[in-house]
Amino acid sequence: MTDKKARLTSLQTLFETRRGTAVSLPPRLARRYGNLRIPSKHGPPHVFSNFVTTLDGVVSLSSPKHASGGDISGFSAQDRMVMGLLRAVADVVIIGAGTLGADSRHVWTADAIFPELADEYRRLRKYLEKAETPLNVVVSGSGAVDLRLPIFASGKVNALILTTTAGERRLRREAASDSVEIRAIGTNRRAISPRAILDEVCRLRSNRLILVEGGPRLLGDFYAERLIDEQFLTIAPQVAGRDDGDRRPSLVMGNAFAPGDARWGTLTDVRRGGSHLFLRYSFPGSRGRSQAGSR
Repeated sequence: MTDKKARLTSLQTLFETRRGTAVSLPPRLARRYGNLRIPSKHGPPHVFSNFVTTLDGVVSLSSPKHASGGDISGFSAQDRMVMGLLRAVADVVIIGAGTLGADSRHVWTADAIFPELADEYRRLRKYLEKAETPLNVVVSGSGAVDLRLPIFASGKVNALILTTTAGERRLRREAASDSVEIRAIGTNRRAISPRAILDEVCRLRSNRLILVEGGPRLLGDFYAERLIDEQFLTIAPQVAGRDDGDRRPSLVMGNAFAPGDARWGTLTDVRRGGSHLFLRYSFPGSRGRSQAGSR
């Protein structure tokens, strides 16, 4: 396992394209990451995802105290730096209730995942004319989330809970902070659609860069509706393995696409941090936006 206190070293750029608009990163962040390009601010909402996986495709060990991405990446400083960078450019971070449960004390901001570069992340958000922190969106059909958790009660972020009508009734019985908004967008008998999630997020405010951090079932649903424009993927140099019947999740769960309806991406960026690879894929055919999402 990588040392949790391993020194941050610069990524080596092996391949990159010139898609999008170049971002002027703060000098220290630019030295560590290299060039970053994001979609034009005049374009439609852009949905991207970020995950870390083992060589054999495991994204969570699904065991007590070892369910987070840190156990997958070996607590890589480079991986946490990239996570912070992507959160720093995002207007919204979307997670599912399972991801919240795996890291319940967390808030989904750049400085929370990599405080060593907190000043640089804040400078970047200011340069991009973004709010101080991204909107944290939690998707929970049941509404069984603890409103006392930091994401809801610390005041560090504005949080939006998207749930069903039954979930909303459950949450309304609890005292919520002024920084928390609760919206019902699904019926009791139907799962919450990613398209409905994006429509609601875009309806409430102008959000252009929307980061999906999981979990695998939520991400799978976004891929199923062809709503992922880009995938950032860190490949960690470990083989986690699975026992027979082991339910350790992979990047996408709950949906099967190949062979009849596979999702093929285009490699746009490759960086190396030690033995970790940092990949970026574009999915240009994923443009099934509804009217609210496409403006």
